Amino acid sequence: MTMTPETVAAPDAPGPSGAPADTVEDAPAFAARQATRGEKFREDAAVWARRAGARISVVAAVIQVTGWVVIAVAIVLWIAALTLGWQEAFVAAIVATVLALLCVGFLFGRTAYDVDLDLTRTRVVVGERAVGALKLANRTSRALLPSEIVLPVGSGRGVFQVPRLQAGEEHEELFAIPTTHRAVLSVGPVSVLRGDPLGLFERTHDRRQAVDLFVHPRTLPLEGLSLGLMRDLEGLPDQHLARDDVSFHALRDYQPGDDLRHVHWKSTARTGTLMVREYEQTRRSHFVVALSTHPGEYRDADELETAISVTGSVGLRALRDSRSLDVRTSEGKIRAETGRRFLDSLSALETTKPRDGGIVALAGILAAHSPDAAVAVLICGSTVDAGQIRLACSRVPFGVRTIAVIADSRLESPALRRVGDADVVALGHLDQLPNALRKVLS
Repeated sequence: MTMTPETVAAPDAPGPSGAPADTVEDAPAFAARQATRGEKFREDAAVWARRAGARISVVAAVIQVTGWVVIAVAIVLWIAALTLGWQEAFVAAIVATVLALLCVGFLFGRTAYDVDLDLTRTRVVVGERAVGALKLANRTSRALLPSEIVLPVGSGRGVFQVPRLQAGEEHEELFAIPTTHRAVLSVGPVSVLRGDPLGLFERTHDRRQAVDLFVHPRTLPLEGLSLGLMRDLEGLPDQHLARDDVSFHALRDYQPGDDLRHVHWKSTARTGTLMVREYEQTRRSHFVVALSTHPGEYRDADELETAISVTGSVGLRALRDSRSLDVRTSEGKIRAETGRRFLDSLSALETTKPRDGGIVALAGILAAHSPDAAVAVLICGSTVDAGQIRLACSRVPFGVRTIAVIADSRLESPALRRVGDADVVALGHLDQLPNALRKVLS
């Protein structure tokens, strides 16, 4: 609505009672314009249209494809019988109408189940089965007729037949969800299904919220491999001095609060003044994993899954070694505070748009956001050529131990080579990763 300014009296002008205007309560500077009759009508019509649309969508969700066909045939038959006077069409129209009305009667009835959905594990690895139980109880004082229970799982669904339950009776259904692909599946919500025998109409009532099932990628423990350990011990010094570290810098006079374990006794005896050691701080092992999710850099979906599994295996190894882990994809940084959070993020990972860039652009982002990294692992697919690998490795900051892993489904055994200061590993499947990294680190 538009706002129009209201007339305000001058400060010295007298008010209605003869008093100065500043003693009168100030009037609002703006007043709302009254809506016209046409505007009110349009607003009311929009409200009613939304309500009607909601009701129509509820009714339309009840009618199945077969039901729409029967309704359309009945309408056509009624039109033909009334306009053309066909007795056969009139009889067929009555039959179709009565059939539809009889099927509508199956939608009514009590469905007040107390439903409990229990998944034994909400996180599984690809190939494992997620086992759960569905418990239904009749907490009412009357018997409930037989019905069907629908349990959506991702894009599919499972249907369970529930027998007639007396008051206070319970029924339990066990189920297993096979997992063949990495994903985050929404299990539920559990719905009570009522419908007719012909499948014309179907009515559902949600009884429980959905549960997320995380299907983690397959990973390997990489036992005996610890990337970045040498950098922790030798380190690269910075400009900050510390009282306790690995890299010795100089001697200085003792100050109150210094640890007596760092006193240099030979210098103290020679100078007659208490001297202590001073150290340079070494960099903490910062582990960075860069995974390209550019769809054009992978020959097929298996290569992408191998790359994600490699990312998970290397990242979990870094977390077990108490490294500071930073994982980035073409879409952005993913959460990796804990192993569970890290694998959950990988379960939901999808390919990005080509304009987000591939491994070369990702290496540039890595250099900008993690210049103090100790170890960088670049992971991509087999369609990336040697020139792109060389360019990506050159963008990594100087002094960072760089390893590039290429997922190539055509390889039967891993291939190793050097590109500048970086080690490049090409492997066909995840099982080749431990031996390949062991050769790189040897």
